[in-house]
Amino acid sequence: MSLQLPSEWGVHLYLKDESTHPTGSLKHRLARSLFLYALCNGWLRPGCPVVEASSGSTAVSEAYFARLIGVPFVAVMAAGTSPNKIHLIELNGGTCHFVDDASQVYEVAAQLAAEAGGHYMDQFTYAERATDWRGNNNIAESLFSQLEDEPHPEPAWIVTTAGTGGTSATFGRYLRYSGRMTGLCVADPENSAFMPGWRDHDPQKRTPVASRIEGIGRQRMEPSFVGTVVDRMIAVPDAAAIASIRYLASTTGRRAGASTGTGLWAAFHLVSEMVAAGESGSVVALLCDDGDRYLDKYYSDTWLAAAEIDPAPYEILMDQFLSSGALNSPARFRE
Repeated sequence: MSLQLPSEWGVHLYLKDESTHPTGSLKHRLARSLFLYALCNGWLRPGCPVVEASSGSTAVSEAYFARLIGVPFVAVMAAGTSPNKIHLIELNGGTCHFVDDASQVYEVAAQLAAEAGGHYMDQFTYAERATDWRGNNNIAESLFSQLEDEPHPEPAWIVTTAGTGGTSATFGRYLRYSGRMTGLCVADPENSAFMPGWRDHDPQKRTPVASRIEGIGRQRMEPSFVGTVVDRMIAVPDAAAIASIRYLASTTGRRAGASTGTGLWAAFHLVSEMVAAGESGSVVALLCDDGDRYLDKYYSDTWLAAAEIDPAPYEILMDQFLSSGALNSPARFRE
């Protein structure tokens, strides 16, 4: 999907739509890779459950693959997970186990798997190694194939977000493996350990509060996050992410989740830098999942007010950006 920018800027902005997968999100690729990895390692057995710690979308996709091979599936998640995601997990034959503290999902998932004689999938450890970053129709290979006939088939930047870190690891490794000059930027929401941990080279970085953007941002630096393949990180206010998906919905008719908005705001930031430098080229971000999963959260004025998230100031900044090419983010949210 190409987003309309003033032609005189000479910059193209694309969203790679990952919501078209059978389970509706970017996590479909990860779940497939995790199941293949677990099967090939002999970790799955008939009748024994697969248990996963998840904020929702990975669990939806893993429930789908568990049903395909005929094993039970249990998702361990925070109690505040979107009801629509819970419904999709159950629709695919999975069951949900809730915890009040999001930081407990790892230990509880491992414990449940051990007690049931099942397998803890542990996406946060295995995401970076389960995907073949050299090929096998991974997301990076797919993206460059789709860009072949575009005006700038090798983008200046690819923007991802990080939940496990698996997607950024796949992109970063593929870019180096294939000799691309494209830069990899990871956009990070508030309350995430990834940005400060990457900046400070501190793999033990922790944050006291969980991210409000489902699917991305973690309270710890996850094992699958490979910071050495990341060229740049941009911290994005949650309100800016919401403003971005509202813009996307109003201009394209497509609703997306706030993880998409986080990456899109960072992409706007990169485009503004290219415009200021007089550079032409393209920037690609990801449309991670469909916004209908979040109608009661990110598209609800009631929820936003309760969470004290006000996108209005960022909508003004976005209007200024679209008219001038300059995006003036508050300094505390920059790199």
